[in-house]
Amino acid sequence: MRGDYEELVDEVSALVGAPATLEDRDFRLIAFGAHDSDDGAMDPVRTRSILTRRSTAEVRSWFERFGIARATGPVRIPAAPDAGVVRGRICLPVRHRGIVHGYVWLLDDSAAGPDPDPRLVAAMEVCDRIGDRLAAESRAGADVGRELRAALTASPGQRREAARDALSAALGPDADEVHALVCVLGWTAPPAPAGTGGSDTADGADDGSAELPGIRSIPGAAALCRVPAHGPPGPGPVPAAEPLAVLVRLRSAQHLSPARTAAARLLETSTAPGAVAGIGDPARGLDGLSEAWRQATAAARAARAQPRLAPVADWSGLGPYRMLSALPGGTAPDPAVLPLLEPSHRELARTAEVYLDCAGQAGRTAAALAIHRQTLYYRLSRIEQLTGLDLDEGEDRLLLHMALKAARL
Repeated sequence: MRGDYEELVDEVSALVGAPATLEDRDFRLIAFGAHDSDDGAMDPVRTRSILTRRSTAEVRSWFERFGIARATGPVRIPAAPDAGVVRGRICLPVRHRGIVHGYVWLLDDSAAGPDPDPRLVAAMEVCDRIGDRLAAESRAGADVGRELRAALTASPGQRREAARDALSAALGPDADEVHALVCVLGWTAPPAPAGTGGSDTADGADDGSAELPGIRSIPGAAALCRVPAHGPPGPGPVPAAEPLAVLVRLRSAQHLSPARTAAARLLETSTAPGAVAGIGDPARGLDGLSEAWRQATAAARAARAQPRLAPVADWSGLGPYRMLSALPGGTAPDPAVLPLLEPSHRELARTAEVYLDCAGQAGRTAAALAIHRQTLYYRLSRIEQLTGLDLDEGEDRLLLHMALKAARL
């Protein structure tokens, strides 16, 4: 598919006699045309776009002030050295049914030619073909996302099997490959650029697909959707938005890098502070999809609860949170530990957790908390008084430790 876009971009370059690049509506690179390295085509913006596959916020702001999101024809943009744009450009908006899906950029320092310029008229016809392809790809991604959503929310039994079969059919041969599920908690969509016309992928659907980033912008992603959350929202600054599910293709079950890259890319695009992600164990095929989603969700909850696991946590690296995450949502804290969880005793709760994390070693605990040992001993005595637990007893320590960790979830 990428080769198709490169051929179309090369066609535009040939028509206008200038180097061209194709970016999506969020200024992420899709394809770029070949050029002669001696022709001065590589200005800093174009170089960065090709090497990092995206443009900076400053460059995007400079281009958008010329109304490219609303334009239906070529837009000439002058150079802006302060923004790193050392050469002028012509922007050809890529639209489908009035909705912008991307932009073709031409490096062009020449003065305006005839109006209309027949070369640009011909190039816009190619852009219309590009828009048709991008729109079809976007619709296909939305369809697969809806099938993934259905597969993750279907009740056990024949309904779940039917949903899984429908997802398999939507994915085609990719359904039998190795995948990992990523869960993102607290992801909030950035606002769409003004004048882009919205999305033509949702068609009134209520699954939130209109706000989701395009599959193309997430490396390795096979499907993307919102999944209704079950149970009460977790504590903390993360908004109680529906979790985001991403099905990511892997080269093998031993290499989670594509899943981590996909998670990181989504966290970069979220406008909400504190968004986190979790990754379930990889598996071949779709039979273990429900279990993989449970693991990914648990890993994301653990990343939200434990800063050292954030911002992206793997199920295999959760330690005790693998067991704690199996507790039903909204489980009340153990009565013995409940007094310690009151806001007025927050410092004592932290002291207890650090003490138990340090295996009960007073010296390490005092150093970690930056307090005197006598202060630590006083706090430990107060903890025992509040909870009725004996910190010299292994089972009491275990109960307190697990209860404090569970309270984070």
